[in-house]
Amino acid sequence: MRRAILGRLPDVIAIVALVVLSVAVTTYILLEQGVRLPVVDRGPVYMWAEFTNARGVNPGQGQTVRVSGMRVGDIGAVELENGLARVRMDLDPEYSDLVRADATALLRPRTGLKDMFLELDPGSNSERALKENSLISAENTAPDINPDEILSALDSDTRAYLRLLLTGAGKGLQERGGDLREVFRRLGPLFRDIRRLNQQVALRRENLTRLIANTNQSATELATRDDELATLVHESNRVFRAIGSQEQGVSSAVSQLPATLGQAKQTLLRVNELGQKLPALDSVQPVVRELDRTNPVVEQFAREGEPILREDVRPLVRAAVPYVDVLRPAARDLGRASPDLRASFRELNRFFNIAANNPGGAEGPDGGTARDEGYLFWLGWVAQNGVSVFSTGDAQGPYRRFISSASCATLDGLINSSPSPDLASALLGVTDLLNDPGLCPK
Repeated sequence: MRRAILGRLPDVIAIVALVVLSVAVTTYILLEQGVRLPVVDRGPVYMWAEFTNARGVNPGQGQTVRVSGMRVGDIGAVELENGLARVRMDLDPEYSDLVRADATALLRPRTGLKDMFLELDPGSNSERALKENSLISAENTAPDINPDEILSALDSDTRAYLRLLLTGAGKGLQERGGDLREVFRRLGPLFRDIRRLNQQVALRRENLTRLIANTNQSATELATRDDELATLVHESNRVFRAIGSQEQGVSSAVSQLPATLGQAKQTLLRVNELGQKLPALDSVQPVVRELDRTNPVVEQFAREGEPILREDVRPLVRAAVPYVDVLRPAARDLGRASPDLRASFRELNRFFNIAANNPGGAEGPDGGTARDEGYLFWLGWVAQNGVSVFSTGDAQGPYRRFISSASCATLDGLINSSPSPDLASALLGVTDLLNDPGLCPK
C-alpha cells in the first residue's frame, strides 16, 4: 500500500489539498452566513423582546440586531405568547452584559421591501444588566408602522381638514416667497443688536458679579440692623401720624402761603404782622419736634447707604447708559415690527398646535392599545421610512427595487415582434413560462 501511495503521491497530495481547501471554504461561507460553529465560536446570548406586531420579521434571513447602527447580534426566532409576538435576539457573546433594565427596542425596515432589523437601545449604565433569556416588555418596544396605519388613524373630517390646511398654506404662500423672506430679513438687525448686547453683557460680567456681591453685602448688613430699621419705621410712623393729625392746619397753611409770600415780598419789615397772618405755624410745632427725634436715625441710615450708592450703584448706571442708547433703535424697530410678528407667530402657533396634537398617545381614547399619535410623530416616521427606502444605492446614486407584470399574451406578442424571437425569449427568461400549458394555456 505504501508503494501504491508513493506511486500516486502527486494525486494524493492534490486530493488532500482539495479536501483542506473545501473545508476552509465551507467554514468561511458558514461563518459569513451567521452559522455558529461549536468548536470555533461560543454560543450566543439569548434575549427576548415583546412586540404588539412583528410583521416582516423572518428569522434566518440575515435580519440583525443593531445598537447605534452597529450589529451586535441576529434575530433568532419569533414566538406568539398571550397575543403578543416575542422576538429572540441572539447577541454575540461579547455583548452579554450590554442590555440594561431600562432598555428599549424598535422594529425598523432596512429597505422599502420591509427587510426588518431590530434597533436596540441598551439603556443607561446606572441600571442593572439583564440576565440571559430576560424579556423587554411591550411597554418598552415599538413595532414598525405601515403607511396605511397613518391614514387609518385619521377620520374623514381630519383628512379633509388636513387637505384644506395644506391647500390653504400653498395658496397663501403662492408668489409670497419674497414677503416671507422679507420678514426673516427684517429680523436680522434685531438679532445683530441682541448679539451685540449679549457680548457687552458678557464683557460686564465682572461688574454684574460685583453688583450682586455688594447687593448681598447690603442685604446682609440690613439684616443685622433690625433694631435700627424698626426704630426708623416706628419714628416715621409717628411723624406721618402727627402730620395726618394736623392735616387741617397744614392745608390752611398751604392755602395761605401764596398770599403770604406776596405780602412778604412787598413788606419784609412787617414781620410781626406776617407772623400774625400765619397761625398755622403754631400747629406745625409738634411735627417739628418729632423731626428732631427722627433726624439722627435717618442720618445714620443715609451715611451707611451713601457709599454703596456712590461706589457701586452709580458706576453701574454710568456703564449701562451706552448700552441702553444702543438698544433704543432696536427696541424702536422691534416695536414697529411687533404687530406683524405677533400675527405671524400666532398663526404659526396654531399650525404647530394642530401638528403636535396628540390626544391619545400610545393608547387609544378608550384606554386600549390602538395607536393615536399626532402628526409630528407620523412626520418623523415618514422621514425615517423615506431614508430607509432610498438607503440602497451604487455609484450612480440611490435606487429602489420594483416589480413589473405582464400577461402571457403580452409577453408572446413582445417576443414575436422582435427580430430574433428565440434570443428575446432567452434574454427575458420566459421560455419555460410560455411553454407551460398550466401557466400559459394556448
